[in-house]
Amino acid sequence: MNDPRGGPDGELEPFTDTALYALGAYFADRHPDLMDDVVRQAERIEDAGAKRYAEKEDVSLETALQTLITGLAVRYYRAVAGSA
Repeated sequence: MNDPRGGPDGELEPFTDTALYALGAYFADRHPDLMDDVVRQAERIEDAGAKRYAEKEDVSLETALQTLITGLAVRYYRAVAGSA
């Protein structure tokens, strides 16, 4: 019997039972049209560093970190769920 969480025995279940996966799934459900944008923005934050990115974009460090985490969560969700 196939389990929708990842194979015959739910082998991906441990990966779907995390806060990062839940955040990514929530974002994907609520804002599917923004998924690519938040991932790109998170990659820019990774490249620049959160503090430098925040200063350059005139946003708070907290906002930059929240965007970074959301982007990472969406990437994690996509990797586990197998969506593009």
